[in-house]
Amino acid sequence: MVKLRLKRCGRKQPVYRIVAIDVRSRREGRDLRKVGFYDPINNQTYLNIPAILFFLEKGAQPTGTVYDILKKAGVCFYRISS
Repeated sequence: MVKLRLKRCGRKQPVYRIVAIDVRSRREGRDLRKVGFYDPINNQTYLNIPAILFFLEKGAQPTGTVYDILKKAGVCFYRISS
């Protein structure tokens, strides 16, 4: 199963990539594809909407935080809780 998850990149300041990753991988593990960027300090977000929708259509589940980021950006989908 694939999840849309945050992957930390910043060492001193928290900066995250939004990635599609296998559930069994660790947080910093190898991702399938980078689909976005999130900077909570400067409140900046970049989303690759076509790639995100592709993974959501294939059954990928976003984590809670990624779900909130996508909801704030206006990406329309239904979350299936597991």
